[in-house]
Amino acid sequence: MTVVQPAGVDREVVDFAVVGSWMEEQGLPGGEFEEVVALGGGTQNVMLRFRRGGRDYVLRRGPKHLRPKSNDVIRREARLLGALAGTDVRAPRVIAACADESVLGAVFYLMEPITGFNPQTELPPLYAADADLRRRMGLSAVEAIARLGSVDYVALGLTDYGKPDGFLERQVPRWLSELESYAANDGYPGPEIPGVRRVGDWLERHRPLEWSPGILHGDCHLANVMFHYDRPEVAALVDWEMSTIGDPLLDLGWQLATRSEPGTAGAGLFGKLGEVGGLPTAEEMIAEYGRFSDRDLGHVTWYTVLACFKLGIVLEGTHARAFAGKAPKRVGEFLHAITLELFEQANGLIE
Repeated sequence: MTVVQPAGVDREVVDFAVVGSWMEEQGLPGGEFEEVVALGGGTQNVMLRFRRGGRDYVLRRGPKHLRPKSNDVIRREARLLGALAGTDVRAPRVIAACADESVLGAVFYLMEPITGFNPQTELPPLYAADADLRRRMGLSAVEAIARLGSVDYVALGLTDYGKPDGFLERQVPRWLSELESYAANDGYPGPEIPGVRRVGDWLERHRPLEWSPGILHGDCHLANVMFHYDRPEVAALVDWEMSTIGDPLLDLGWQLATRSEPGTAGAGLFGKLGEVGGLPTAEEMIAEYGRFSDRDLGHVTWYTVLACFKLGIVLEGTHARAFAGKAPKRVGEFLHAITLELFEQANGLIE
């Protein structure tokens, strides 16, 4: 088989001759690779959209310079998305996956393209002009995570996808340890984040004693959601890198914690949507979750504080790496500003 490598695509990242042979081994149609376009996103993973044999695909793999867990992350994503295919969860549908990293040099999978927009990079005029549509977008995102958390992961064969036993107990020590590890970055002066220990202590003292495990997206802010162009509904939750089996109410806390207000640093994550606002209130979001889930919502504040704590520490990692020249200084400072806002929110919630 002769395949012309598309212009602008590094063969070290995606060798289309290799991908073409592998696709035909999976029984997928052959032919030239057409309309190859690189897709942006919230991660450093590679995503390429293309057309072949009359069908459209998106190829996803880890970054060119693989991180230690990149292949495992993509392998897990493909497994989870494949398991969700028969459910009503709004997620990309996997066409085929290659778990053998020796084929392309990295684990990869093919999925169906999603027709929709990401509010981080685009806000169509229909939505920009109508606050009620933006409010309904936010409610649809809440519905999407509620439906995800209600899926029977055992029936889907995902009992070993995570370690739910002790999930809540692990959170505070796990993320404090992560924060301490940032000291290894040269030049980083340490986490100048007011209230870190105070928030951690509060979380430990008020941790819910009873909860039910389920599938957790893990990073379900609106920058990781795609919406339909013609109606304010979620087309798909994307970027499942942090997914696991845990407490799905953390996803609700995550959406509450990242609910953007115009004029804040956090709003900068959501482009034009962050500038104009119009998202539902926290009370509306909690009520919407309750429409699609029978989980006890009596500890929502705790999950929101945990989300602020965890996400703030995750973002601080880029700030620390920026001191060592491993990330752009401007990006590090921007994310540090969001970390400060998240901990300010957390400290306010525990008053």
